[in-house]
Amino acid sequence: MWIPDSFADPTGLPGRASRVGNGFGPPRTTRSLDVVVTRDDLVESRHRVHAAVVSADGGLIDSARDPELRVWWRSCAKPFQVMPLLRSGGFEQVGWGGEELALACASHGGEPEHVALAGRMLSTLGLEEGDLACGPHEPLAPRGARLARETGQRVTRLHNNCSGKHTAMLARALQMGVPKTGYERAAHAVQRDCQLAVAEWTGLSSADLAVGVDGCGVSVFALPLANMALSYARLVQAAATGDAASRRVVSAMTSHPFLVGGTDRFDTVLMQACGGNVLCKIGAEGVHTFAIVDRALGFALKVEDGAARAQYPAVLALLAAYGALPTPLPDALRDYLERPVRNTRGEVVGGIRLATGDVGDRPEFAK
Repeated sequence: MWIPDSFADPTGLPGRASRVGNGFGPPRTTRSLDVVVTRDDLVESRHRVHAAVVSADGGLIDSARDPELRVWWRSCAKPFQVMPLLRSGGFEQVGWGGEELALACASHGGEPEHVALAGRMLSTLGLEEGDLACGPHEPLAPRGARLARETGQRVTRLHNNCSGKHTAMLARALQMGVPKTGYERAAHAVQRDCQLAVAEWTGLSSADLAVGVDGCGVSVFALPLANMALSYARLVQAAATGDAASRRVVSAMTSHPFLVGGTDRFDTVLMQACGGNVLCKIGAEGVHTFAIVDRALGFALKVEDGAARAQYPAVLALLAAYGALPTPLPDALRDYLERPVRNTRGEVVGGIRLATGDVGDRPEFAK
């Protein structure tokens, strides 16, 4: 696929950049990933996007704005929060496999398949919905919300997009022989294990991580974007070089993308389109972390104002820069790249797109 010069891959081969303490050296290249919302030909709104691209050996390859901006990682941390249970043999003890692992790493859409799998996972532990510390919310996938309305189904904690993660945390508490009550609290052994795992993979100490409370009630960690990107680069490299737990996480997420997101949800559509060569995980408030599997490159970005409508074009622009998107771009992904703005009559009156226009206007993205 042809890539415009402004988005050309600057690396050739990944290398090492100098690092001082937890900091990274200067990036090899910089770019703009800002996203604009237009009405007719006038820019009506602009979203500032920060990003880092990091190789598995710690080189800061590429950036947008501040690559070391410290933000809350939100649900992008899930592949590492499940690592203590996975490495300790907990999955084997309860008879879970790839589907259960994918749901543990997911921000799922609350569709019937997600809810049923979360319920089965709880049943294998001898637990029930009330043991989950996450609260109920409407399904995130439009299909899930529609089916719940049409069937009159009561929305439960199983519909929470984090119910798989919470069930895995309960499994870890039972495995450790510690009380399951309060497993979501930062002082609990389960959350301390998760914090240590996140620190290990991101190249930080546990003390370097700010700890807060995520939307689902468990611990959430704040750290620099570059360290987030580093963790995903390390994860896919470790999977490729024989680390069993890493390989299982990467395989589960890329082999079961529907369970990671759901019908018409971005992570699912992207991983399906890329045929397993992109590992992608959304976080709330405009955070996204992802990796190109066969190149062991990790990416992290944050839309400064938290707008989800801006993070999808930015993710696709970065992947386009590194030649990781299919040609031609599937319609489902093109819809995320440049989304129309419509009025109440359904007429297109503007659009949401990368500010530079260097991706959406290129021939390889044309229908």
